[in-house]
Amino acid sequence: MGMTATIYILRTACVVAVCLAQISRAAELDVCVYGGTSGGVAAAVQARRMGRTVVLIEPTKRLGGLTTGGLGQTDIGNKAAIGGIAREFYQRIHAHYQKGTAWKWQARETYRDGGQTQTGTGEDTMWTFEPSAALKVMNDLVREAGVEVVYGERLNRKDGVKKDGARIVSIAMESGRVFEAKMFIDATYEGDLLAATGASYTVGREANSQYNETLNGVQTKNARHHQFVTGVDPHVKKGDAASGLLPFIESKSPDADGAGDRRVQAYNFRMCLTDHPENRIPFAKPDGYDEQWYELLFRNYEAGYTGIPWNNAAMPNRKTDVNNNHGFSTDFIGQNYAYPEASDAEREKIVARHRFYQIGLMWTLGNHPRVPVAVRKEVSRWGKCKDEFADTDHWQEQIYVREARRMVGEQVMTQHHCQGRVVAEDAVGMAAYTMDSHNIQRHVDARGHVRNEGDVQVGGFPPYPISYRSLVPKSAECPNLLVPVCLSATHIAYGSIRMEPVFMVLGQSAATAALHAIDEKVAVQKVDYTKLRARLLADKQALEWKGPKAGPPPVRLDVKLDGIVMDEADAKGAGDWTGSNSQPWKVGAGYVHDGNSRKGEMSLAFTPQIKEAGEYEIILLWPPFANRATNVPVTVALAGAAPRTVKVNQRDTRSGGVLSLGKYPLAAGMPVTVTVSNKDTDAHVVCDAVQFRKAK
Repeated sequence: MGMTATIYILRTACVVAVCLAQISRAAELDVCVYGGTSGGVAAAVQARRMGRTVVLIEPTKRLGGLTTGGLGQTDIGNKAAIGGIAREFYQRIHAHYQKGTAWKWQARETYRDGGQTQTGTGEDTMWTFEPSAALKVMNDLVREAGVEVVYGERLNRKDGVKKDGARIVSIAMESGRVFEAKMFIDATYEGDLLAATGASYTVGREANSQYNETLNGVQTKNARHHQFVTGVDPHVKKGDAASGLLPFIESKSPDADGAGDRRVQAYNFRMCLTDHPENRIPFAKPDGYDEQWYELLFRNYEAGYTGIPWNNAAMPNRKTDVNNNHGFSTDFIGQNYAYPEASDAEREKIVARHRFYQIGLMWTLGNHPRVPVAVRKEVSRWGKCKDEFADTDHWQEQIYVREARRMVGEQVMTQHHCQGRVVAEDAVGMAAYTMDSHNIQRHVDARGHVRNEGDVQVGGFPPYPISYRSLVPKSAECPNLLVPVCLSATHIAYGSIRMEPVFMVLGQSAATAALHAIDEKVAVQKVDYTKLRARLLADKQALEWKGPKAGPPPVRLDVKLDGIVMDEADAKGAGDWTGSNSQPWKVGAGYVHDGNSRKGEMSLAFTPQIKEAGEYEIILLWPPFANRATNVPVTVALAGAAPRTVKVNQRDTRSGGVLSLGKYPLAAGMPVTVTVSNKDTDAHVVCDAVQFRKAK
């Protein structure tokens, strides 16, 4: 080796040493946020706004998690529960779409948002948006705050956490890069930093008995929505048990309702699609496509299902946010159990398999001859967007991790907090969504038919406070870690809390608490809550609900209604009805609505079995609300008589959601059909139940 080469190597070594030293000094920070989700962004921005040093580490190349990853129709339940940086984000979204330059593929005046995210008159926020618009706002927030963002660095989960006793001193990435800080915030969807510190956490569903809940654990009776129609055969060869089960069906029956397990609710991708010809990329049949993966979809259609298995919600610029809907849809049920604890390489395989399944599903719905023609025609109008996710083949990189690890911290949020039986006195934010779990496993029921298990949708309660102690580990486990995303909550309570705006709220609160802990020279568990609360309120966080309290309890079939009562799940449906239970008034566990879309394509037909002759009063039951249609056609058809149609005003709260459709003489075994339709209706149509009661 010559002198020149030796000098070059020495100089290079010196440069590397200087750079490493600079990195080390730069990493001696007040706060290190691991995970650039929406909660992570809010945490980092808050730390900088409070004048402190912070680094935001994002393992991918994109900030915002699901908020920029396709989830454009924001789930929250009650927007008034959201304040602080989270509300600022939605205000900035609103401001973005006030500009004419934001509308490339659609005139602004032709866009209509809807549902829980509808922007009201005079409202300065907007809760529906394109992924690219959300990314711009996220990037603006961190840039304006001066946040240092480090992309493409993943935590060394094996031995990357260095501790002094219980306190985290530094965290190392797989690349070897080290970050030192006084406080650490795990804002990942998976809880990877939480787990690497050795703090307590859990995966899966607790048994109901553990926290005296009713909606946790295995749920077969509550799994009424997003369900197969009756009679779908689960075997490779219909009627031949010896042929084995079709893919992704559990061979073992579910445990008893309420029993705990390690299963997690299904994941999917929230697809951003478009029907604009100039911006659309049609779905192609993926290499290695396996038709048997979709056999249950075909059989569901053959058994009487007629809808399109998606919730295709309109976003600006003729784009959509597509989510799971009905029995066989975008959720890849049962294929994510290993994900929470899997290695990064194993997770990538799980994500790739989900992507393969979902792209194959979209091609199937748009092209396969066993799918009804009307469905193929509609689905094939849609495709990926040329102007979204250009770096990842126009497909979302962020899979919807609805639930992974959950910390077991100083306070565990439970069903009792959601429903107001227990109230957190150390609020750092509020949750406002129903207790919501997607399906978790696919199994064979006692009749030999395929069913989904795990879906729970129970609401009817107002926004409620989230405890600060649910963001911190147990005192002895780690004094300088906060966890605003994989916070301490049971499976069913987490199903209510786990919304993107709430993660932003909790991220901001976590950062504020971290800096208070530094200033007070105490562990995060010992922060003075009075001072913390004052700062959160000064930063416009919403910490208590001042609106209406919980409404009347749900109407229960077994105690409130006599005669023959048919719930919406007992009716034969046409079209893409969406399950809900956000209103406290309901028969049974929930009801369905039409999303104020596809007018004339949706109907539900109730056909009771009349066993005893007599005069019957037929009664329609539904939860009234201000966004309902005033002209819902409900038709009563009896054998040998002309059908009678009644126009129902579902907006009129004076009716109490109960309306007599008349009295009719019915013979035993007489065919009777009551049909609720959304044809030519002027707003949202809901359908809950029909009661056939003997007239007095």
